[in-house]
Amino acid sequence: MKLRPLLLPAGLTITGLLLLLGLASTADAPRQPGEDLLTGPQVPLRATWVGRRREKQDVQILVLAGHADSQAIEGAGTSGAAVDRRGAMPMDPKMRDELFWNRKIRDAVVRLGQERSLNISGYDPNALTIRDENDPRTNWSVGRRHHDAGGYALEIHFDAYGPDGYGSGLIPSLRRDPSRIDESLALNFGRYPLEFRGGLGAPRRGISILEVGKLEGNLEARLRDPASRDAVVEALAHRIVEAIEQGLSAPPPALSSQPDGAGSDPRGKNHRTSPADV
Repeated sequence: MKLRPLLLPAGLTITGLLLLLGLASTADAPRQPGEDLLTGPQVPLRATWVGRRREKQDVQILVLAGHADSQAIEGAGTSGAAVDRRGAMPMDPKMRDELFWNRKIRDAVVRLGQERSLNISGYDPNALTIRDENDPRTNWSVGRRHHDAGGYALEIHFDAYGPDGYGSGLIPSLRRDPSRIDESLALNFGRYPLEFRGGLGAPRRGISILEVGKLEGNLEARLRDPASRDAVVEALAHRIVEAIEQGLSAPPPALSSQPDGAGSDPRGKNHRTSPADV
């Protein structure tokens, strides 16, 4: 696949540029289930769904940052291994580290997608704590309205570290059959069962969830390192945008789709994305 040129954020060093090019090239490589050099383990749960539904070429794509409206309450997201296990300072004291990175990836995906002529935008509720999940400003409410108007909504997440997390992967919306965009993201990041944990809040409202990776290890270290941070964010955004573009233009998969169950989740049903989201 030919790599398109990227417009880099201001202040990216030559070292960062070289790292970005290497990471972006890795992002274009075919992926097999298992361990990814940047994002770590993919979700190991059995999932048999296949995204075959075609979205319009100019479908309106909405990108959300997971946990953007649930800080300091249940469902705030993971703090990451660096903070919880090693006592590192949070990236921003007003929010969990997951939200900090969710927002960075959301903004980079929207910027890069717009540069590449996708009909894509982002949303921020402009309030870190909204206690009523049905408040019209929440991610869930805005994403559901976007879905019901015919758009594609994607919420960015990082999974919990350690045994509470599963790894990278795509959890598709439950309000329509999975789309080719869902399929392309799943091929790149991994595939969660349709009814993961009995059906999470966002997918039940028409929002697909992308778990970029577990917030630990190499991925977290590279994000936290000022020397590699911008390059890693750009590489992840490049990979997500490439997958969306491929999903808009790809022919339908030849495999037949079978209904998934709730997946083999010994941790039980939970409508949040991970037990660490409490």
